[in-house]
Amino acid sequence: MRFPFPPPIIMAPADSARGTPPTAIAEVVSFRIHQGIDDTEFISAARATEGLVRAQSGFLARYLIRADSGVWTDFVIWQSAACARAAATAVMQAAEFAPFMAAIDVSSIELSHQQVFWSMDG
Repeated sequence: MRFPFPPPIIMAPADSARGTPPTAIAEVVSFRIHQGIDDTEFISAARATEGLVRAQSGFLARYLIRADSGVWTDFVIWQSAACARAAATAVMQAAEFAPFMAAIDVSSIELSHQQVFWSMDG
């Protein structure tokens, strides 16, 4: 789909003043969970990682979403790419993250880091 206008390329000063730093990075991880694991069990495993993820330097927000196709996306906003990389290393080594990862079909993982140019909240 093409939009009739160009994508934003910089944040206006007012946007960065509202709380989203101009260096913010969206970590977008899409995946499937293993057959036999139901949504409730998976969401419980994700919730068990909350304290660990919140404790990471540069954490701003996290959303766990699922498409009708069954593909899940863990969408996390970090203050910077360096924060995202450091957090990924830390959480993958933490025991409390293991049940969450064990539920995921690792062969289905697609990961990207994307710069946040603009944000809006309610």
